[in-house]
Amino acid sequence: MRRSELFGDMLRQAPADAEIASHQFLVRGGYIQPLAAGIYSFLPLGQRVKQRVERILREEMDGVGGQEVSLPLMQPAELWQRSGRWYTVGPELVRFQDRSGKDMVLAMTHEEALTDLLPRGVQSYRQLPRMLYQIQTKIRDEPRARGGLIRVREFTMKDAYSAHATVEDLDRFYPRVYDAYLRIFSRCGIEAIPVEADPGMMGGSSTYEFMFLSEIGEDVLARCDACGYAANREAATFAKPAPSSEAMKPVQEVATPEAESIAALAALLDVPPARTAKAVFFMAGDRLIFAVVRGDMEINETKLANVVGAPSLRPARAEELAGTGIVPGYASPIGVTGAVIVVDDLVARSPNLVAGANRTGFHLLNTNLGRDYSADIVADIASVYEGAPCPRCGMGLRLARAVEVGHTFKLGTRYSTALGARYLDAEGQTRELVMASYGIGVGRLIACVAEAHHDERGLIWPAALAPFAVYLVGLDLTDDVVRAAAERVYADLKELRIEVLYDDRDERAGVKFNDADLLGIPLRATVSRRTLRDATLEVKARTADEARHVPLAGAADEIARLLGDSSR
Repeated sequence: MRRSELFGDMLRQAPADAEIASHQFLVRGGYIQPLAAGIYSFLPLGQRVKQRVERILREEMDGVGGQEVSLPLMQPAELWQRSGRWYTVGPELVRFQDRSGKDMVLAMTHEEALTDLLPRGVQSYRQLPRMLYQIQTKIRDEPRARGGLIRVREFTMKDAYSAHATVEDLDRFYPRVYDAYLRIFSRCGIEAIPVEADPGMMGGSSTYEFMFLSEIGEDVLARCDACGYAANREAATFAKPAPSSEAMKPVQEVATPEAESIAALAALLDVPPARTAKAVFFMAGDRLIFAVVRGDMEINETKLANVVGAPSLRPARAEELAGTGIVPGYASPIGVTGAVIVVDDLVARSPNLVAGANRTGFHLLNTNLGRDYSADIVADIASVYEGAPCPRCGMGLRLARAVEVGHTFKLGTRYSTALGARYLDAEGQTRELVMASYGIGVGRLIACVAEAHHDERGLIWPAALAPFAVYLVGLDLTDDVVRAAAERVYADLKELRIEVLYDDRDERAGVKFNDADLLGIPLRATVSRRTLRDATLEVKARTADEARHVPLAGAADEIARLLGDSSR
């Protein structure tokens, strides 16, 4: 393609709202263009990168037996009502009515539609397992789109779904997709770490996220260098210390003026935070949740939401605590009414903790679960922290920020039960299909590749994803001899089926070289008066410090060899 004919302008400066490198360079390079907050058009260069990612996805999904389909974006709400997600998913699910007044949704994922489809093609155990996949538009009305393609409201996703006769068959099949995911990310040029995760709104028994380590990430991972344990902080566990063994002591009220925080309380009473109980209040719908963890730990809201069966939580407001006996800053479950009391399992095992007296300016020494108050739920609701003991080997965990680029779920029969997806087993008995789903966000993956592969001048695409293999620069093109030589190289490269972007514009050398660096195409080849003096062509890899000269005669063949060597 000729640069003079390429649609899309390159920008000299990054947009004001572009805070991360991938967003800056993808917009500046003319790969994407914002239409509205979290909604982007892919321009010709971006579309070429996107198509390369999608080709890798198709090859790997086909390689594990997947068959490509395309499911509707617009779906009847009745499917989502039957699955229950109509009621549990928040405003990020776009709901509307069609012209006849029927409730509809714009799909943010396709479990419902796929589960509805499966029984039409699978009736017998002999037809299992089956895997269908698609590369399809999704709509998620994010409350705060950010980071260019990292968090958007409209996106392309590769989602795959497998159906099985038994859990054991799913367990045999699941590692094939898991391994395919590792190959996909490797072929795209990034390392994605599989970690245990929370299934969230998807449901199911088990889930893995594939995480790209980056400071731009919104997720936090807990990792153990000693044994390899890795989990999203939302789901991570850790080996909690064994509390001291001591007899219960009598409760004693003490004055603690202006000690509304754990730090102030511990300093005033000269006790470690581990000897205190921390109270936090949330609303789960119309239910007040009173959560208690040890004072040296923090509440994990995802764990808490899961144990109380809530899709989400929000902090309780002062007026919602009225009449319950709760006094913020001085609270404990003692004497509280009208709340679901959830106590962390370490608090349940820790004797004689300092807790609030539910009276301003006072705390209680030596409070104990079971004697002084009861819990509706005792569970692990504490959040992992830097250096927390690994649950497997006991070594200290490290925390790191990351971006989720893929997610796999063992759904079990969660959707097949709700939507009636059944098959006949070998005995002729009706059984529910056992399912799994597997997703990769295409745009987010591209953004993560850009985050991993750039320098201060621009992008550095891995060869497998680059929009073109060669950026051919023609300088001094007002000279007929130079122009003819550049055109010959351009024609020879195309004849060898090498994808080339030919910069034939009337621009200065510095502009063309800067544009080449910004676009990040793997190889730059330059024809100019200077190179023609010794009948050569200048070649420079995007990652190289210096250029080299190759004979003009046979230059296209030499470039083809260089490209072949670089792909190995």
